[in-house]
Amino acid sequence: MFFNSLAFAIFLPIVFFLYWFVFNKTKSSQNALLIVASYYFYSCWDWRFLFLLVFSTFLDYYTGIRIEKSTNDKGRKFWFWLSIIINLGFLGIFKYYNFFSTSFAQMLTTVGFKASPILLDVVLPVGISFYTFHGLSYVIDIYFKRIKAEYNFVDYSLFVSYFPLLVAGPIERATHLLPEVKVKRTFDFNQAKEGVCQIIWGLVKKVVIADTCATYANAIFDNYSSMNSLSLILGGIYFAFQIYGDFSGYSDMALGMSKLFGLELLRNFNYPYFSRDIAEFWRRWHISLSSWFRDYLYIPLGGSKGSKAMQVRNVFIIFVVSGFWHGANWTYLAWGFLNAVYFLPLLLLNRNRSNIDEIKLNWNWDSVRTISSIVMTFCLSTIAWVFFRAKTITDACTYLKRIVVNREFTSQYLVNERYNYEILLMIGLFVLVEWNNRTRVEPISGKYNTVKLALAITAIIAFGTYSDYKEFIYFQF
Repeated sequence: MFFNSLAFAIFLPIVFFLYWFVFNKTKSSQNALLIVASYYFYSCWDWRFLFLLVFSTFLDYYTGIRIEKSTNDKGRKFWFWLSIIINLGFLGIFKYYNFFSTSFAQMLTTVGFKASPILLDVVLPVGISFYTFHGLSYVIDIYFKRIKAEYNFVDYSLFVSYFPLLVAGPIERATHLLPEVKVKRTFDFNQAKEGVCQIIWGLVKKVVIADTCATYANAIFDNYSSMNSLSLILGGIYFAFQIYGDFSGYSDMALGMSKLFGLELLRNFNYPYFSRDIAEFWRRWHISLSSWFRDYLYIPLGGSKGSKAMQVRNVFIIFVVSGFWHGANWTYLAWGFLNAVYFLPLLLLNRNRSNIDEIKLNWNWDSVRTISSIVMTFCLSTIAWVFFRAKTITDACTYLKRIVVNREFTSQYLVNERYNYEILLMIGLFVLVEWNNRTRVEPISGKYNTVKLALAITAIIAFGTYSDYKEFIYFQF
């Protein structure tokens, strides 16, 4: 059940009505309804994996209590590592086993041995990377005594399985979401109105921007060997806006839905394509994942303390692991490695925290430098996205090589052509709207709010009618 599907358009109002008009007496009834709705939502993908979600929930709930009740370090470590090993074990089996088995067989073949990999014929459970990280952060925080264990199983279950964030984030923390689900929510009309506007803006990003760009990005990447330099450059730009519109659109919808139920989720995107360097980009892109790796991997490894060599090691570890988190493919590792290479000069020159202020443009040379930095950062990110999108590292390298050696910049016909290059005008308009919204909490606000809302809904209906691409990219992670 996709957020942009008719089934979900029926599902959400029903849950909203029951939540505020039937199960609104107590916090427990509100939470119980959201759990039932979440389990139904998840079972629509594959009901068999619902048992895995319930098991993972119970595992971390129980081990969290055992860690807190243990009277000695030996007991605490036992329950802590039991949770870590089982969680990562499930993630490894479902998501990474076939990758490692195939890679090992290929390595043996390279050195002269015949090997046939033993593969598992299993489907990747949707959202497993997200709800696993929810549970891991909870157990880790209890082990290091940052939080107390949650003894109410209903409250904890909702924290893990809450349907707006269940399959593609944001990755919530128990320190943030659990306190919210432990109190009764009361209806706030202004909050609900903000939620509706944020859902609509998320749909604009997904249906109008991401799905339209996907039509062209797919056509170019799937036929890159016959594309000229201009088409390949446009393919990279289209995919950059596809993945941004797709993922940030999902996050906007998740945050908006939560406001309908009186809950506030963590912000996951903060206009990343207006970043002035790669360090700032990663403070603005997929914030919940970046901060998760920072707090639970980068800092425990020593963070930015110690020698420069240690800092460089930590940066490469966190970026490569982040790439591997996205999927079992060498292209994701290459994407993470390339971002680490981008980050390295900033680290060595101690400039990785130089752009933490708000962007302001005036008619002076500083603004020219700012715009140049934003464009350069976007170009570097787009080059990295080519590895993220390509099927193999060879495909990505050949794609980038053809941009340099082909040197043809004429207009090329695409089989899936529908809007031709007018799509660039649409992207340009989208960038201007995003720039205007960058200092606002709500995407549809300010003057002419009703007009903006009407235009957004019209665009969703118009583009949704012809949309060929429905799935969210991050559902596969």
